[in-house]
Amino acid sequence: MTPAPNPINAVLDRIKGSLLPRPGHNFVRHCLRNRPDLYGPFWICATLAFVLAVTGNLTLVLAQRRDPSIHYSPQFHKVTVAGVTIYCYVWLVPLALWGFLRWRKRVRERVGPYTFLETVCVYGYSLFVFIPTVVLWLIPVPWLQWLFGALALALSAASLVFTLWPVVREDTRLVAAVLLSTVVLLHALLATGCKFYFFQPLPLEPLAPPPQTTSLPLNLLPPPTPRSQVT
Repeated sequence: MTPAPNPINAVLDRIKGSLLPRPGHNFVRHCLRNRPDLYGPFWICATLAFVLAVTGNLTLVLAQRRDPSIHYSPQFHKVTVAGVTIYCYVWLVPLALWGFLRWRKRVRERVGPYTFLETVCVYGYSLFVFIPTVVLWLIPVPWLQWLFGALALALSAASLVFTLWPVVREDTRLVAAVLLSTVVLLHALLATGCKFYFFQPLPLEPLAPPPQTTSLPLNLLPPPTPRSQVT
């Protein structure tokens, strides 16, 4: 009798699999193994939403320290915005994708989609790489922020593409290309939208204006004092 697998170890293995995408490695077949879970995707989305809200507020705190003219007040609504955005993305996009693949299965017999829970799992675990990326976005260097974001987006989108490719490759080339391009585009819109909404650009250090010297016009200069005559 084999012991039941530890769910924590299974979640960690799936996170590791999502961080190391490679061609020929199917996340559903090699990591999920027909046992999708909602534990990992739920806490990944909750952690990402919390980190987005906290780091977004910290960005404003840093901006206020650099420029005292900026008025900062805690923006608790960002927790709600981040949570609604992330959870809607992880549930609604896989639902639309699963429904589309189910429809294509009726059109072409060889197209076999994943289950809905498997699709949700793929999307949930693919977002884990953005958690450390969001923390690194606190570095006030714009080009470095975009570099970290591009690397995270490449890893996350590659995990989705490599997982979906065995399903869509049996379809026509046009449908496969449009579907995978849409998946990558929606992923890029999510990452870019979070970057612009939660991380406002930090102001540059204000330069001290050069001292200005004022000179009085000639007609306002005091008249010269006459010298006393020596008798």
